[in-house]
Amino acid sequence: MTSNELKNTEYAPYYEGYVQAAKEVNLIEELEICLHEFIRFVQNIPMDKFDYRYAEGKWTIKDIIQHLIDTERVFSYRAMRISRNDKTPLPGFEENDYVDNTNANERNLQGLLTELAVVRQSTLALFKSFSEEQLTRMGVASNSPVSVRAIGFIIIGHQKHHQNVFQERYL
Repeated sequence: MTSNELKNTEYAPYYEGYVQAAKEVNLIEELEICLHEFIRFVQNIPMDKFDYRYAEGKWTIKDIIQHLIDTERVFSYRAMRISRNDKTPLPGFEENDYVDNTNANERNLQGLLTELAVVRQSTLALFKSFSEEQLTRMGVASNSPVSVRAIGFIIIGHQKHHQNVFQERYL
């Protein structure tokens, strides 16, 4: 399954950039490939950049890695609930509150990357377990309709977005 198969009614307009960043890729393959690319990319960042903030109040690279971990957990949970035909509208989350309540900057880089890899392995196992019917199921999250498969592409695009931010603003 590729993102080209998604209809724009399967996700909120807010996520369009993330879906476009995952254009023409196979969902399962790219969930795995982009993780390895991201880890390799991060491991090549100079050590003095991990605690750097490009402006007052902006997140560090370590903050962003923790944000990716937290966001993927939230989105995977949404995918699981929707795949099980749970019709309960799922709430949004305030990403700044999450980042403000972590200790990402006290953690070592390898610990963060290991956690990200473990979370992604869990996400991969979950998405591999879904049937075609489950992947196309629709639910509501953050007051907007979303399909299970769109969530997978959003996870990929969200990671790619932040990798681009690293390149543009931190390096």
